[in-house]
Amino acid sequence: MEDYAFPSRTDHATHMSTRQYARLVDEWVTGIGLPSEDYGTHSLRRTKASIIYKATGNLRAVQILLGDMKIESTVRYLGVDVEDALTLAEGTEI
Repeated sequence: MEDYAFPSRTDHATHMSTRQYARLVDEWVTGIGLPSEDYGTHSLRRTKASIIYKATGNLRAVQILLGDMKIESTVRYLGVDVEDALTLAEGTEI
């Protein structure tokens, strides 16, 4: 049997559906008094990826975590631009 971070409410041998997870996030957000239209599963996913990228500068790690097939997709998703790339390059010793 697998151990899931978010097991199904009806069958604990499987994971909860994406819809169930979205409802859970909505409950958490409204429970702490935030507007649910401003926060959701996608914004949380993007925020986590952005935080990891800003802390590490490691696009490949973020690509793997997001499950992106192409690094270009990760770059677009994070909004990395030429200025970001140059800053990273300047901070790298060779």
